[in-house]
Amino acid sequence: MIFAPAEKRQSDRLVEMDLGIAGRVFLVTAASSGLGRAVATQLVSEGAKVVLVARRSEILAQAVANLGAQNAVTLPADLSDQMTAEVACRLALERYGRLDGALISVGGPPTGSVQATTEDHWRAAFESVFLAGLRVCNAVLELGTAPDLAIGWVLSTSVKSPVPGLATSNGLRPGLAVLIKQLADEVGPSGVRVVGLMPGRIATERAQHLDSLAEDPVAAWATAEAKIPLRRSGSPEEFARVAAFVLSPAASYLTGCVIPVEGGALRAL
Repeated sequence: MIFAPAEKRQSDRLVEMDLGIAGRVFLVTAASSGLGRAVATQLVSEGAKVVLVARRSEILAQAVANLGAQNAVTLPADLSDQMTAEVACRLALERYGRLDGALISVGGPPTGSVQATTEDHWRAAFESVFLAGLRVCNAVLELGTAPDLAIGWVLSTSVKSPVPGLATSNGLRPGLAVLIKQLADEVGPSGVRVVGLMPGRIATERAQHLDSLAEDPVAAWATAEAKIPLRRSGSPEEFARVAAFVLSPAASYLTGCVIPVEGGALRAL
C-alpha cells in the first residue's frame, strides 16, 4: 500500500453540512469505491437517497449494508451498455418516486502517450469517458423529476492542464468541460444546473494504481505530494463534501462551471 495512514485526519471524517437535500434522490455512477462511493455516503449523511451504479455487485452490496437498505438501491451494470443509464433512472423512480440529480463519474482511461495510443484505444476511451457519461446525463435530464435538477460531472484537472502519461484523459475531458458549459446554457432557463468537478490528486485506488506503475511507487507518491501547496493528497471525503454542495439547493446559483478540488496544485486559472 502506498497510503495507509494509522488514523484518519480530521478532514477525512464525515461532516454533515445541512445542505437542504434531505429526501432528495440522486443517481451516483462508479459508486462501488473511490469518489463515487464517498459522494454517495455524504449524500446519505445529509438525508438523501441514492441509486448506486457500478460493475462490482458484491462491493455494491457492501455499500448498501453500510448506507442502509432504506437509503440506497443498487444497479450492478456497465455504463458502456446503452440501456444502463435509463434503467438506473427508472429504478430511482420505481424505488423512491423521484429523481433530483446525479453525480456522473466514469472509470479512468488507461495510461499512455499520444503517439503510443492506438485508434482502438481512443475509440474505447471515447466510449467509456465521453459517451457513457453523456448517456447518463441525457437520461437524467429526460427522466428527472425536480424543477431544480442538478447534475455534477467528475472530470479531472486535465481539463485545465495535461496530466503526464494520460493522453486519452487529456484529449477528452477538456471537451466535456466545454460541453458542460453549452449544456448549462441550454437547460438553465428551465432551472436545471450542470457543473463539472476537477479532482486533482485524491487518495483513491486509481491514484494508487497509477503510482504503482512507477519504479518506486512510494517515492512517486511523495514526489507528487511535494508539488501540492497543501503538501498532501486530498481524501475522497473532502471531494465528496464539495460534490454534495454542488448538487444541493445551497449551490442554486452555480452552473456551467468547472470547480477544482486539488489542493491548489493546478498552475492554470
